[in-house]
Amino acid sequence: MWIDCHCHTKHSYDNWLEPVDLVRRAKALGLDGVCITEHYSYEASRPVVQVGLDEGLLVLRGVEIATDRGHMLAYGVEDDGWNIWNRDTYLPMNAVIERITELGGICVPAHPFREVGVASLLEGLLEVTGIAAVETHNGSNQDSDNVLALNASRHMALPSLGGSDCHKTEAVGRCATRFAQPVIDMASFIAAIRAGACEGAYYHGYTQAVAAAA
Repeated sequence: MWIDCHCHTKHSYDNWLEPVDLVRRAKALGLDGVCITEHYSYEASRPVVQVGLDEGLLVLRGVEIATDRGHMLAYGVEDDGWNIWNRDTYLPMNAVIERITELGGICVPAHPFREVGVASLLEGLLEVTGIAAVETHNGSNQDSDNVLALNASRHMALPSLGGSDCHKTEAVGRCATRFAQPVIDMASFIAAIRAGACEGAYYHGYTQAVAAAA
């Protein structure tokens, strides 16, 4: 099954993407699910759950955390109690990983080779411990950045994830994750990642849709 593991809606407050448009686009592309990872807040994605139920698509929820060494996708938290720093950006990366792990969740570096200033992980990824996987396929990345992330994940012997990092409808599903075992909720999502039963990729349904529209 295929899940876009890195999605944003208007609840990230940096775009105007309506949740229903995201979910309907994902269904049209043939995706089996999406994971909403709004910036800074897990609770911000709560309204999208009902949209998924109404539209008949699996909607999971995580959060994208801005650390002092790059962005981190966290899966498995249940509220915003993970944030003990009382701010939203430049959180200490190692402490964030420890905090999420203590809460039973997992951390996955997002677009690690995208250079966005001082808070860019880049080759420092190879020194990071405590992460469960690497986002190797990010739909907003340059392809060359994804290649570097894929090579790093293989070197570190970590599973790979893919996500569109969408902030608009047209971006949904460019990259996604193929799961080799069923995912029905966050617990099974995390279990599959820990088992290595997942692989990030450029999603064929997106490629076919773009070709058909050309």
